[in-house]
Amino acid sequence: MAGFGGAIKNISIGIASSEGKSWIHTGGTSKSGFSGNQNDFLESMAEAGKSVSDRMGNGKKMVYVNVMNNLSVDCDCNGNPAEPEMEDIGILASTDPVALDQACIDLVYRQKDGDDRALVNRIESRNGLLTLQHAEEIGLGSRSYELKVIDGTQ
Repeated sequence: MAGFGGAIKNISIGIASSEGKSWIHTGGTSKSGFSGNQNDFLESMAEAGKSVSDRMGNGKKMVYVNVMNNLSVDCDCNGNPAEPEMEDIGILASTDPVALDQACIDLVYRQKDGDDRALVNRIESRNGLLTLQHAEEIGLGSRSYELKVIDGTQ
């Protein structure tokens, strides 16, 4: 439903109670169920992520890590997910969840794997980038970043 899963999704839906998950999925309209307006859901996910960050000292007590391997179009909550579309890209980390998710999205868009680009199509068909846009607007972080490569051979 989110188009992609990253740091923001993990600190919002991943940390939420069952009732909280419903509030996020329904854009704040219901304590039970998982259907609602798509854009409201995406914005609620960013807002829930911001509330977690705010609670943790405005993010100063958090480090975010995204492991980008065997990427599939399906959520990890799916018991029977689609086969991975992309091979390993790497592990990224940041103290800014918005910058981290933006860097991961940029790397996905640059990949050559996958004949039909199913993951990119999923992101776009779900308006997934709205989460990043809204998260930046509400002050969760910035979509700007500097990528530093550490390969362990240095």
